[in-house]
Amino acid sequence: MPLPYQWQMRLQRWKSLFAGIFGSGERRPQICPSCGALVGINANRCHECGANLRFGLAAWSKGLSEFFGGHAPVTTAILIVNIIMFAAEIMGTLHAGKMSGLSILWSMDSETLYRLGASNYAVVIFRQWYRLVTAMFLHGGLIHIGFNMMVLLDIGPVVEELFGSSRYLFIYIVTGVIGFGLSMFFHPAVGASGALMGLIGILIAVTGKRSSMESKALRSRLISWAISVFLIGFFIGADNVAHFGGLASGFILGKIMTDRQPINSSERNRAYVLGWLAGLFALVSFVLMFLHYGDKLPGVG
Repeated sequence: MPLPYQWQMRLQRWKSLFAGIFGSGERRPQICPSCGALVGINANRCHECGANLRFGLAAWSKGLSEFFGGHAPVTTAILIVNIIMFAAEIMGTLHAGKMSGLSILWSMDSETLYRLGASNYAVVIFRQWYRLVTAMFLHGGLIHIGFNMMVLLDIGPVVEELFGSSRYLFIYIVTGVIGFGLSMFFHPAVGASGALMGLIGILIAVTGKRSSMESKALRSRLISWAISVFLIGFFIGADNVAHFGGLASGFILGKIMTDRQPINSSERNRAYVLGWLAGLFALVSFVLMFLHYGDKLPGVG
């Protein structure tokens, strides 16, 4: 019995991913992921820049991009991780017996959030720096994650297309970490909004470099949006410190980073390094969260 069409396409993506990483599978004319040159069917290295077409940051980045598909693969990956972590929150909250009625809309079990890596005093006291990353993939309820994921899908692909997937991942992780790095001194926090404010900040910086009427109008809307987030945060008690940290760091990155896709092998390789460093930092953070998940809670004998 043949597999459904969706699963056939999914298996083909997996085959392409692992073929790109390990050098197996069908041979066909290729585009070098480092410099963009057309290379031969049986080539293992690019004749223009010398990049390894089977193993390396460029080949792995291309394979992962094809695996997630679409024009914004990192945004898709971030969305998936947020949904998976929210499902873990729900299971933990149900196990703790803390979910009833419509509480899923705005309330998750605090112990579950702590174990899954919420940002709080543990960052400083226990040196659990991984919480600065894991906290940006946790949310306090269905309304919280719903709003944040709508914003992510709205502006994430714009920033990813502008800067390229690798640098976009770097921007997202760095601005989120800086946001929680500031807020951990004030109160516990979770949510993607620090990183999302980083994306808004970088777009404000980019549109400020352009003089067209469209750019000025977009900049005004982004600034109004940022002000609205701070006002709403003030009235509902949201983490405006993380919002500020994300917005400010995003604005600074927007001023110092080239606001276009990498155009040559040197720029692409630098972008790949930034993206992989950010991705590995996030991966290590999640591994540490799992390793510490069963730790005894502070204050519990």
